[in-house]
Amino acid sequence: MNLLGITVVLVLLAGVWAQVSVLRPQCDSPEAEEAALVAQDYLNGQHVHGYKYALNRIEDIKIITKPDGDNTYILEVDLLETNCHVLDPTPVANCTVRPKILTAVEGDCDVVLKKVGGALTVTAFKCKTEESTEDLCLGCPTLLPLNDTSALDFVHASLATFNNMTVDVTYTLLEVGRMSSQIVSGGPIYVAEYVVVEANCTDDVCVPLNDAMAVRGICSASGLNARHSVDCKMFSTLVKYSAAPALPPLVNVHTGSLSPKHGLRHHKLTTIHDPELSGLLSAESAESAEVVPVAPAVVDAAAAAAPTADPAAPVADPSLKFCPIHLCVQGGSTFQI
Repeated sequence: MNLLGITVVLVLLAGVWAQVSVLRPQCDSPEAEEAALVAQDYLNGQHVHGYKYALNRIEDIKIITKPDGDNTYILEVDLLETNCHVLDPTPVANCTVRPKILTAVEGDCDVVLKKVGGALTVTAFKCKTEESTEDLCLGCPTLLPLNDTSALDFVHASLATFNNMTVDVTYTLLEVGRMSSQIVSGGPIYVAEYVVVEANCTDDVCVPLNDAMAVRGICSASGLNARHSVDCKMFSTLVKYSAAPALPPLVNVHTGSLSPKHGLRHHKLTTIHDPELSGLLSAESAESAEVVPVAPAVVDAAAAAAPTADPAAPVADPSLKFCPIHLCVQGGSTFQI
C-alpha cells in the first residue's frame, strides 16, 4: 500500500475513533445512580428464590457513547440482601437490609445496559453472591444448610403451631429462605425464615394452591421444636416483574429439588450473562459456567431513579456499617403467636 493509501486509512480510522468516546462519570453522579437502580430492579426481577437485594454502592461505571445515541453503560455494583422475599410486593426502597452480624449476604454484579431514546435496557450481567464474614462473633447465630434435617423439623413444627392458630385457612411450606442455629446451654436454638402458601388439605396431606391469588407469606420462627415463637407476614398478591421469568413450580424442600448444591446456606442471585457481550464484563463475577440469553427489559429511567418509598417508614438502624442508597423498615400486618 502506498503512502497515500495508508494516510487515507488512518484518517478514516481517526474519524471513527473521534465519534466513539468513553466517559467516566463519578459513581455518585445522577446518571450513575439512575443506571444502577435500573440494574437493581432488573436483577431482582431475574431472582426467583430467596430475598430481594438493595443497591449498596456503585463500584465503577463507564459509558461508551456513539453519535447515534446508542450509548452503552458498563457498571460494577455491590448489592446487599434484604429481609423482603422476592414474592413480597414491598418495594425494595422499603425493605430492611440484613445486618452483617446476622450473616449478611452480598452480591457483586457486572451489568451492561443500553440507553436509547432516554430508556435504559439491561442487555447482559453476571453476579457473584457470597456471605459477609465481617462482624461475626463467638456464640452468634450461624447459617445452616437449607437442607439441614434438624432445622427443617423445626420449620415444620413452627408451621404446625401457626396453622393451629389460623381459622379456615391452612398453609404449607413453599420455600425455606434461611435457617440458623445458636448454641446455648441445653443445646441449639433455631432461627428460621420460610415462605408459606395456602393449601388444600385432606387428612394429613396438603397440596399448595397453584393460584396467583393464593395467600402467601413469610414466617420467622425461633426456639426449639417443643417451645418456639412464630410470626408470619402475609401478602395476598404476588410481586410482578416485567422482565422476570415465570415463577418456579411449587416445591417442598424435603425433595431436595430446591437446592441442588448440597450444603448451600443461602439463595444466590442468578448468575447469567449474554455471551455476545461477555467481553465487556469483568472476571470478578465469573461464578459459574452457566450461559443463558437475557431477554432485554426496557425500564423507565425516571421511575427507576426515584422509587416510591413510604414516608412513614421508621428510620433504619444507625448502627449498620453500610450505607445503601435506600434503606428503611418494611411494614405489614403480622400474626403473632
